[in-house]
Amino acid sequence: MYTKAWSGGYVHTCTGVQSTEAWSSCSQTVQHIWNICTEHRKQDQEPGTSRMKLSLFTLASLAFCLFVDASLPTEGFGVAELSTDFGMRVFREIIKSSRDGNVVFSPSGVSSVLAMIQMGASGKTRQQIQDAMKYSITERRVSKALRWLRKEITGSWNLDVVNTADALFVQRDMELSTGFMKTFFRAFHQLAKQVDFTNEAQARDIINDWVKIHTEGMITDFLAPDTVNKLTRLVLVNAIYFKGMWKLPFPEKATRERLFHKSDGSTISVPMMAQSAKFNYSEFLTPDGEYYDVIELPYHGEAISMLIAAPYEKTVPLTALTDILDVKLIAHWKNTMKKVTRLLVLPKFSLESECDLKTPLINLGMPDMFDGTVADFTNLSGAESLHVSKALQKVKIEVNESGTKASAATAAVFFGRLAPLEVVMDRPFLFVVRHNPTGAVLFMGQVMEP
Repeated sequence: MYTKAWSGGYVHTCTGVQSTEAWSSCSQTVQHIWNICTEHRKQDQEPGTSRMKLSLFTLASLAFCLFVDASLPTEGFGVAELSTDFGMRVFREIIKSSRDGNVVFSPSGVSSVLAMIQMGASGKTRQQIQDAMKYSITERRVSKALRWLRKEITGSWNLDVVNTADALFVQRDMELSTGFMKTFFRAFHQLAKQVDFTNEAQARDIINDWVKIHTEGMITDFLAPDTVNKLTRLVLVNAIYFKGMWKLPFPEKATRERLFHKSDGSTISVPMMAQSAKFNYSEFLTPDGEYYDVIELPYHGEAISMLIAAPYEKTVPLTALTDILDVKLIAHWKNTMKKVTRLLVLPKFSLESECDLKTPLINLGMPDMFDGTVADFTNLSGAESLHVSKALQKVKIEVNESGTKASAATAAVFFGRLAPLEVVMDRPFLFVVRHNPTGAVLFMGQVMEP
């Protein structure tokens, strides 16, 4: 059965352990309760111990609830790692064609859109997407884990502002599978939004307005005039907005013009911020034997931070890092860094980039969804033959003395080592904006010219 709209569905919420620390302590709590129960087993048979038995029962029940609820965050962490790993593999493919240009990208955003595409795919098309993403969106546990992940990232307890939204814009007379709409609602808590693509300008304005609203006005013209036309049947969109204030803002009076060394050997004068403070910092070695620095700048909520990395030597290209970057490497950075005092000099920067994802996704093993002769999206609609014509992501990020603003719709060099406590980011660098409790990477990029 097919339908043009679906109004049913349900919202399932689940509360669980809010952090890895809480999860690890859960087993300790259960063991502690067991020890108490063993110690007082004989007392339970004696008169006057009813209060003790009641308190033990209540505490044991609480521990059981925590243990059961914790199973979802455990799966959530796994999905977060797979989702982020997929997004970072897409980033590495994008970098291959943008070695010397600024790039800002949202792994979280591209994973969300591909999850929607996977949901509507069938047969070999779907298998290719599942193999690339390494998980199936239709598994009930995965849908729950994705909802949990989104809740963790956007929760008010993070203090920094993170908003994310997904939308399906569909031609108003197109028949969608009822099963697809139910699954889509369960995963994303959204219904299809009907538009008329035969009125190209109006349809584009509707989608662009939605993106503008959900990125707080940072992205105003997501779709170019030639992006949609009368043959367009649906558009899948993810929007993410982030605004974070540094835990330790850079003093504006310390910002001054300094030389930034570009990859081609030339220099430009750019405003650079500076502050001396205690940062998480460490030095690492690439598989090719090149040394590089990593320093962490926490935002005021501390759940989210920006990691900045760059090679020691100016002769070493940034690709020495971008080519090896993955989820496990970032986790290694986080687990290895120590808090030390450093004078950090970092350029102010504002980047905006639009990425065509078609070639990167094909290179990752997903060619069929772009081929109109073999694409299989019968899970989405059995009434029409569909394929993906375009896959785009537009991201904008601003970093200044007070913090970072970034949005998406889908950093440093240690120069010269003039002093052992000085880290000067005056050459191309890599940055990663990470939600630390889950490990999800919201934004990442390379700054070749601030």
